[in-house]
Amino acid sequence: MSLPSNETRFLASADEIAAAIADGAFVAMPPDYSLVAMEVVRALVRRNARGLRLLGVPQLGLCADLLIGAGCVTEVETSAVSLGEAGLAPRFTEAAQSGTLKVKDATCPLVHGGLQAAEKGVPFMPSRGVIGSDLARHREDWKTIQNPLSQTPDPIVLARAIEPDVALFHARWADRAGNVWIGRRRELATIAHASKVCYVTYEEMRDGDMLEDELLAPGVVSSVYVSGVAQAERGAWPLGVIDLYPIDDAHLQLYAKAARTQAGFERYLDEFVRTGRTARLRDRAAHR
Repeated sequence: MSLPSNETRFLASADEIAAAIADGAFVAMPPDYSLVAMEVVRALVRRNARGLRLLGVPQLGLCADLLIGAGCVTEVETSAVSLGEAGLAPRFTEAAQSGTLKVKDATCPLVHGGLQAAEKGVPFMPSRGVIGSDLARHREDWKTIQNPLSQTPDPIVLARAIEPDVALFHARWADRAGNVWIGRRRELATIAHASKVCYVTYEEMRDGDMLEDELLAPGVVSSVYVSGVAQAERGAWPLGVIDLYPIDDAHLQLYAKAARTQAGFERYLDEFVRTGRTARLRDRAAHR
């Protein structure tokens, strides 16, 4: 379990967070339905990040496809990469099929289990879900052993602890104490607890300390686990934030169509990532 010694840093922008994520870092990110820090993803593309290794908790979507297509990623460990209703993740699919991207197949329970092991400060987490599958044969960091507490044959899989270099996600609120509110998305707390550092963008700043609010406290990640925060209004766009703004399905369809080819993907980056048009589109979406 990671226990950062420094207080939460209040950073100026998503670009400042992107600058703090080193090339080659092992970065844990949530799926498209769970508070993705898309403004930092775009900033990583703009700063030409290289050699990133991504962990999907438990799967990845638009964030990974953008970073892979832009040449920022060398490896992913995840149970899936998909754009959901918009279909396959085209840049991931092409990179995986061509062999330019290393893919470590995982399962949702073992991703969560590995993070929980790191969270608890133990070297592995036992599980049974992959026993009998071909997947276990391709993961040298998963060991099948005899249950030492059983007198009869009882195989159990030990999945190594997963300790990402960086946890990266978005939040509805941060407060003056450096806490962030994630609501029911408790997998984000697990990522924060397991990772060496944790960076969070947020929609709004709240005065006071949310941990002192009986209603908000259960959905809060303590500042103890938050290395840095930066405000990014509509910072998950074109993905959504529950009760604030929905996923922009039309834009996801636009992206999926454009990214079918590398040339179309580059045009998308020029129009929506490398220029200021993203901010204008976010503002326009906010007033629909």
